[in-house]
Amino acid sequence: MRADRLLSLLLLLQNRGRMTAPELAAALEVSVRTVYRDVEALGAAGVPVTADRGPAGGYRLMDGYRTRLTGLTGDEATSLFLAGAPGPARDLGLGAFLTTAQLKLRAALPAGAAGRAARVQERFHLDTPAWFRDADPVPHLAAIARAVWEQRTVRARYRRWSGTDTHREVRPLGLVLKGGIWYLVATAGADPAPRTYRVSRFLDAEVTDEVFDRPAGFALAAHWEESARRLADRLHQDTARLRISPRGRGLLPMLFGAAGTRALADAGPPGPDGWTEVELSVETEAVAVGDLLRLGAEAEVLAPAALRRAVAGAVVALARRYGTSGEVHSPPGTDRPGERGVAS
Repeated sequence: MRADRLLSLLLLLQNRGRMTAPELAAALEVSVRTVYRDVEALGAAGVPVTADRGPAGGYRLMDGYRTRLTGLTGDEATSLFLAGAPGPARDLGLGAFLTTAQLKLRAALPAGAAGRAARVQERFHLDTPAWFRDADPVPHLAAIARAVWEQRTVRARYRRWSGTDTHREVRPLGLVLKGGIWYLVATAGADPAPRTYRVSRFLDAEVTDEVFDRPAGFALAAHWEESARRLADRLHQDTARLRISPRGRGLLPMLFGAAGTRALADAGPPGPDGWTEVELSVETEAVAVGDLLRLGAEAEVLAPAALRRAVAGAVVALARRYGTSGEVHSPPGTDRPGERGVAS
């Protein structure tokens, strides 16, 4: 481990130039005292590390010194497949390996290519979680990832979406990161069909010594794409006809994603009042009511009649919840009724 760390320190100084001890400690995830010892060890090994004093000081390599010692370990090579997603790499326990692998690759590149690689890293960033949502806690992700890699069964306690717990033994086939949420694709019991589990719902996960055989021909990406398509087809079985305001046109893709974008693409021109009729794919009535209420007063459900009645019933229930006088009072400091599209 120390030899890997010394090489990482050397490559950091080679790729980034002068760095302070606290900066090196943060990059290597060690203490400043450890950095001092490692710098001394590099000097004893003949590496020309220079310490500059003063506010602009730090450690640097002697001008002209460069190493080509860039061999990748197995873990470092594996981590490169997550080079665009440092957060997920860290979740899987590969963060330090990824940092070292990137340093080694940059050290091996010619000067021009290394500069371009550095600019890409400075100017492009992949942020996987969705907006305004914290990442799921996944305390058992690293253990499950190890089981996926080693093809070992996992004895687990899993919390279903209904809130009940179940004990099962699964054969993990792969991990998928979707919208910042980790999912496990695995088989269980005698059923050969892969199922999908949300990793944050694993309450316990024990990796066993039992090795299993992966299904012949199983491809994780193809399986996930097909499963996602089947899920979308199963969920969006109904169509709602709506009237939406000009502001509602902007909200539709934001709130309904691809379904909202398709609805706008297939819509006709706005009417004289600026409102547009669209046909939107929706889920079951119970789910669609909540989804459509997010549009507020910017939309009116025209059909089907049952969905229109359900939305109207929810609006009446909300009005009763917030007062039965028929008059809406705005809290201090907010817009008065009738302003910014709020119905008076």
